[in-house]
Amino acid sequence: MTQHETPGVSSAVGDSAGTQPPTQVEIRVKLFARTDVGQIREHNEDNFLVADLTRKTRGLLEGNREGCVGPHGSLFAVCDGMGGAAAGEIASQLAVDILYERMVEGLDQAQPLARDRLARRLVRAIEAAGLRIFQEAKLDRTRRGMGTTVTAATLVDDHLFFAQVGDSRGYILRDGQLVLLTRDQSLVNQLIEAGQLTEQEAETFEHNNIILQALGTADTVQVDLTYCELRRGDTLLLCSDGLSGMVRFEDIRDALRATPEPIDACKLLTEKANQAGGHDNITVIVVKFDGSGLKLTSADAEPLKYCKYALPEEPVELTEPNRRVTPSTGFMSDDQGAGTSVPQGLASTFVFSPPLHPAASPQTPATPLIRSPVPPMPAPSDEGIDIPGSHVPPWVVLLIVVSVILVLLGTAFLLLT
Repeated sequence: MTQHETPGVSSAVGDSAGTQPPTQVEIRVKLFARTDVGQIREHNEDNFLVADLTRKTRGLLEGNREGCVGPHGSLFAVCDGMGGAAAGEIASQLAVDILYERMVEGLDQAQPLARDRLARRLVRAIEAAGLRIFQEAKLDRTRRGMGTTVTAATLVDDHLFFAQVGDSRGYILRDGQLVLLTRDQSLVNQLIEAGQLTEQEAETFEHNNIILQALGTADTVQVDLTYCELRRGDTLLLCSDGLSGMVRFEDIRDALRATPEPIDACKLLTEKANQAGGHDNITVIVVKFDGSGLKLTSADAEPLKYCKYALPEEPVELTEPNRRVTPSTGFMSDDQGAGTSVPQGLASTFVFSPPLHPAASPQTPATPLIRSPVPPMPAPSDEGIDIPGSHVPPWVVLLIVVSVILVLLGTAFLLLT
């Protein structure tokens, strides 16, 4: 799966507080991305996105693969589609297209983005993509049940934000140590966190293809927003579960350590997944960060870990219950607000619905939806169902009942005499 290519020229970015635009400092990126159908699937339902939001360009053109981050940041995303036939491919393509369009929409080239605004735009863009996919699936019966995971990362200064729906993954390699900075929204991960399953047991768990959220399976999703502060020399890896589900964590880490060039790392990781069986589509994005705008790592620094990012409260009229959708595009306005679910695994994938609320118990699963190759359940009709009723007066019903009893008694009398 490839993405559209748009040409452009490069620029530079800076440091910022959460609500203040960044000042000009240099952060350099060097990246590559690759997607592969694998050894089993007939077609590729994965998609990826790499984009320079300042220049409003996307794709693997030479100008996008290496250069300075501009004042509006960079964007990277992996989407793993589901739904059978071509529906999964359509869902993942819609996701990357809408995500890009929403992230560049209305940007003021003279005004750099502050962290909070960029993070909120990312969450809303994913929500808009989920709603649009859900609407498309309702309009076309052949696409019922389609959906996609999304793991997206966006950089504005030294803060890298992750937005997660589903079970694709985001890692950072720092000083040779690989750290997972997203959480799989899957049943198996939920059971591990609840202490009901060990990581060793999870490797052979029969329901490891069940996830809790995907874009398109409901009209809203809960987007998991996390972040990390980048350091000079960090490497970002985004991947679908076609890699993380087939290649051991240590082997992924060793491959990234051994290959300083992103293009070589992408090729090596894809080959490893195929050598392990290639049971699913495989998509990887590798980004290396450098430049004076990033701090050096220090021995006394806090270790990398999964860390939630708390956005400031919004006025009530701008929150999720009050969002509005533009009829022509299906997009939410930039001042509105939140996310859904998706499947993965070696066979059928299930999605639990509705999405988890942050306060929900990790031991409370919901109702499953099904992904290809098992055909999706037909969606319920929006029209009411008329149930035939009786309009016979009660006295007529009573007369019929008494008559039947008398006939039965008469028959019995004749048989006994």
